[in-house]
Amino acid sequence: MKKLLISASVVLLSIAASAQESQWYLQDKTDKTAGISVERTYRELLKDRKPTPVIVAVIDGGIDTTHEDLRRVLWINPKEIAGNGKDDDKNGYVDDVHGWNFIGGKDGRNVNYETTEVTRLYVQLKPKYEGKDRKSLKPDQQKEYDLYVKTKAEVEKNQAQYKAQYQGIGQFYTQFSGAVDKLKKALNVTKLDTLTLLKAADTLKDASLKRPVLGILQILGQQKAPDTDVIMNELEKANEQLKARAEYHYNPDFDGRGVVGDNPNDMTQRDYGNADISGANPDHGTHVSGIIGADRTNNIGVKGIADAVQIMGVRAVPDGDERDKDVANAIRYAVDNGAQIINMSFGKDYSPQRNVVEDAERYALSKGVLMVHAAGNDGKDIDTAANYPAPRFINGLAIPNVITVGASAEPNNSDLVASFSNYGKQNVDVFAPGKDIYSTVPGSKYENNSGTSMASPVVAGVAAVLKSYFPKLTYADIKRIILQSATPYSTKVTRPESTDTVSFSSLSKTGGIVNLYDAVKLALAEETASGKAK
Repeated sequence: MKKLLISASVVLLSIAASAQESQWYLQDKTDKTAGISVERTYRELLKDRKPTPVIVAVIDGGIDTTHEDLRRVLWINPKEIAGNGKDDDKNGYVDDVHGWNFIGGKDGRNVNYETTEVTRLYVQLKPKYEGKDRKSLKPDQQKEYDLYVKTKAEVEKNQAQYKAQYQGIGQFYTQFSGAVDKLKKALNVTKLDTLTLLKAADTLKDASLKRPVLGILQILGQQKAPDTDVIMNELEKANEQLKARAEYHYNPDFDGRGVVGDNPNDMTQRDYGNADISGANPDHGTHVSGIIGADRTNNIGVKGIADAVQIMGVRAVPDGDERDKDVANAIRYAVDNGAQIINMSFGKDYSPQRNVVEDAERYALSKGVLMVHAAGNDGKDIDTAANYPAPRFINGLAIPNVITVGASAEPNNSDLVASFSNYGKQNVDVFAPGKDIYSTVPGSKYENNSGTSMASPVVAGVAAVLKSYFPKLTYADIKRIILQSATPYSTKVTRPESTDTVSFSSLSKTGGIVNLYDAVKLALAEETASGKAK
């Protein structure tokens, strides 16, 4: 589940990016801009080479399969006949033409909202320990009792907090929309943009109208929004997100799993779900997919990083916390059906069945599949704080086929690190652009989003380019090249969720930001050296 990238202050928004519709991250790096040099790479280094198709699995909340910029690049299962109700390729999944949905039922219904893992733990422990005295328990029970106390406090605190924020935004939305409607009617306009409001501020004599004009102008200026429609849209999204957290994510009485029809506690079960990879809300997965491989040939919308990619949709991430069982099955499905790279833009603070996920990761490792994982959006050091799927096995050893990615921003200054990004000198491998990333969203539309969820597919896209243009590269080669070629930055930045000033280089293993041009240049040099050696 991605953390909401909004604050609980007056307007509760981060709108500045909404008016900026550019793919800055594709541009070349300069002294001022930390782009990853995608266009330069194709123009200078890859123009005379032919790529081979690479399958990239996107384990996420769903993909809009009808999007104008994604239709051509979707993976098509060559052995499956669409819509005939049969498992033609005998892989255990009926009609899985573009992938599989592990959070849907056989009757076609889909999970949308889910609780968080901490809520599920609290619900599981409550019958055992509610009203109990810790001193009366056996030592082995006391540890579990302590977890119960911790989860109860966390659930109750979060539910109350998000309920208050949800109600606060609702009240502000009502007041703001009322003022906007009143002004539109008074000014006889359909849109309140900055120019219209400035003119009104100069000409209006009615103080009851002039006051809201000045107030709205101030809000537009603070949020760097061009008009009130942008503010209204962001308020509505924030309202929906906070409502989901209050009423679903941290609600112990909510159960969103029933539609699947599986036994969620049976970790060996794999024959569940349906073929609908779009699901109830494919916003997040559609945005992620466009970053990796939006059609670079159709001259519309946006350009993905990889130009020879086939995107396999594996739905396992609801609006809430993903379940370990579904993540493990999603990884296995992707590996068994030919994915060479898996993007995982999700994460959570608790993982009760961690061993099941790690078994699947070992399976991917045995098949040479590279996994790229978002570091998380809590502004925390994951060298010391939990974040799952973890970059290390339970035994402490690093997972060889995983790249963990933090989020950077465009300017090479104190804002270079995204303020929400997790970090870690030991457990975050590299950073990649993850703030104000313009990509595909459902309905053949496009918008900016921010998060390590956006940084991870940037790296997955780079990995796909390397694999498609240098098909002999192994997962280990690709990971090594990406990390070795990352651009190091010693820029002084504010450490996320703090006021400390640190060097950007201290926030990850490489201390750098991924760069496609330098990665391809290194791959070419190694290819040349290998040829000479022979």
